[in-house]
Amino acid sequence: MRVSSFATTMPMLGVGRELFSLTAQRGRLFLFVPVALAIGIGVYFALPREPIALEWAAISILGAFCLFLPWVLPQEQAPVALGLALICLGCLVAGLRASHVAAPVLSMRYFGPIEGRIVKIDRSASDAIRLTLDQVVLDRVPASRSPARVRLALHGTQGFIMPEPGLRIITTGHLSPPPAPAEPGGFDFRRLAWFERLGAVGYTRVPVLAIAPAAEGAAGLRVHRLRMRISTAVQEQLPDDRGGFAAAILTGDRSGIPQDRMEELRRSNLAHLLAISGLHMGLLTGFVYGLLRLLMALVPPFALRAPTRKIAAVGALLAGGYYLVLSGGNVATERAYIMVSVMLVAILLNRRAISLRSVAIAATLILLLRPEALVQAGFQMSFAATVGLVAVFRWLGDEREWRRTVPRWAWPVLSLVICSIVAGIATAPVAAASFNRLAEYGLIANLLAVPMMGAVIMPAAVLAAILAPFGLEGLGLAIMGPAIGWILGVSAYVSAFEGAVLPIREPSGVVMPLLALGGLWLVIWQGAARWAGVPIMGLALLLWSMSTRPDLLIAPEAEVVGVMQDNRRVLSRARAGGFVASSWLRSDGDAASQQEAQARSGYDLRATIVHLQGSGFDVVHLAGKRAAESLGTYCQPGRMIIMTDPPRVRPGHCEIITPQDLRTTGARAYAVRNGRLQIRTVAQVSGQRHWTKR
Repeated sequence: MRVSSFATTMPMLGVGRELFSLTAQRGRLFLFVPVALAIGIGVYFALPREPIALEWAAISILGAFCLFLPWVLPQEQAPVALGLALICLGCLVAGLRASHVAAPVLSMRYFGPIEGRIVKIDRSASDAIRLTLDQVVLDRVPASRSPARVRLALHGTQGFIMPEPGLRIITTGHLSPPPAPAEPGGFDFRRLAWFERLGAVGYTRVPVLAIAPAAEGAAGLRVHRLRMRISTAVQEQLPDDRGGFAAAILTGDRSGIPQDRMEELRRSNLAHLLAISGLHMGLLTGFVYGLLRLLMALVPPFALRAPTRKIAAVGALLAGGYYLVLSGGNVATERAYIMVSVMLVAILLNRRAISLRSVAIAATLILLLRPEALVQAGFQMSFAATVGLVAVFRWLGDEREWRRTVPRWAWPVLSLVICSIVAGIATAPVAAASFNRLAEYGLIANLLAVPMMGAVIMPAAVLAAILAPFGLEGLGLAIMGPAIGWILGVSAYVSAFEGAVLPIREPSGVVMPLLALGGLWLVIWQGAARWAGVPIMGLALLLWSMSTRPDLLIAPEAEVVGVMQDNRRVLSRARAGGFVASSWLRSDGDAASQQEAQARSGYDLRATIVHLQGSGFDVVHLAGKRAAESLGTYCQPGRMIIMTDPPRVRPGHCEIITPQDLRTTGARAYAVRNGRLQIRTVAQVSGQRHWTKR
């Protein structure tokens, strides 16, 4: 019996070794370089605390040792050692970057004079102008403890200055440290702020005044003024929302797009058309490259003697660089330009431009320069779409017989349709996990809108740029107008469909890494073993469907409480803690507003005492000093009392939670699993990291 079993097992092991043989992957192992780096970076961000010097030394030694191992290991095992070295490198690069950007973070709430130099101008979710300042001066705060940068939203009566980079301003406002997550495991804005060297955020209702002009001639000031001139001119020549849309995709200035129009674009999954990223950069540089080659082909003596492909690549590279500068040079546009540059440089070096190797080089450069990009939705969506598109078009290129059945005139149109479908499918899980919503008809909207971007809008934008020195840019803008009107019409129509947006529950922390690894394995690995990626992705989706939400949530300042009743979150307040409450509902996959979730309690909207019961919890929320006076009435054994104001005396027969209790733990989440109470806090989950220390 044992001999028979052994005889059966050995061939199976042999087949397994052959399927997963690294030797068979020669020429493709480089594609795993960014994957290994990403694993190391992911490990760093998942750590419960910052490694100490001795641990960093151990990681460095391990990485160096793994680099040495290929010299002594069999050829089959050498790539494994190099992969481990790259994982160590990814962890080291992320730690080094986190230390390099270190800057003071405000440790308390501040109200008083704020002085600084404008370095960035954008808009908040409520459409208020926001100024990011450096060279910050705060009253009674030493320079050594003042944040390197602060971000200030402008409310109230403004308009006394025209904000522009380099202008030194002063105002009086409120500042606070970057906020902690709304719940344990939720989005941590503190980490994002840390890598942007943003030490405080706040607002002012007092007029902002200029105390020193911007330095004339500074490159940043020139570019900003050029952007604003172009934005103004475009909005003057294109009426209504079309001008705002055109200004947004040309200069990055979204001030001309109303909030209701933005919501339509989000609900139809077309908001990505406004973000100057891979789509815009690819369409622009691709059109410039094709146009230059066409123009050179019209002069046969020149075309036959000159390296037209390389000249066109240089022209497209310069056009992309100009677009990067003009659009404000945000991180997404930077990332897109790096990806395009790698592909254009491949043409200059006589290499294949559109290939997984080019994508891997771009991903490696970005991860080495900005390792924090790995945990940002923009990076994940960009590379998910790019990898998916390159893989699908490579497969279509191999299927030559299938391509011959498609008429040549139909191939460009079919390519745009395939791009929309593949990019939509590839980015859907990332969008759903990051934004907790899925545009159910987004694929339809993109099929109708994206071809218009590639076929009309970007070529017309290039035409407008070429004609602008002669004062004839209106011709290009006139061509853009109807196409933009079509996109806006599609967004309005699709967003009005019933059930246009499907709320999605927050996945557990392992889901997206598993999904990414499964997808990358399917695309990168060569041979039958590549299909092992399918069950990995299936497992990720299964875990996503099985994910659960906390039964009780308490906000960081005890301003709002949420209890699960009949699989729906019931909130204690209708307005207080609006950002926190909306975050909870989104993560629950609940489309209700805060007011609707509070109405489920049966209490009046202005009630300051709310008694909630559900999922085995008996909770009373006492909001305000008057409500706190009722503590003696509601404090009973087994009941939890959440108070916004601390009591003078704490009765011993009930659990009392106040903002002072939450100051060290942050928001709390309670869940009953298998009859056991689980308590998680933001402090436990976030750990002791650079961005969590105060």
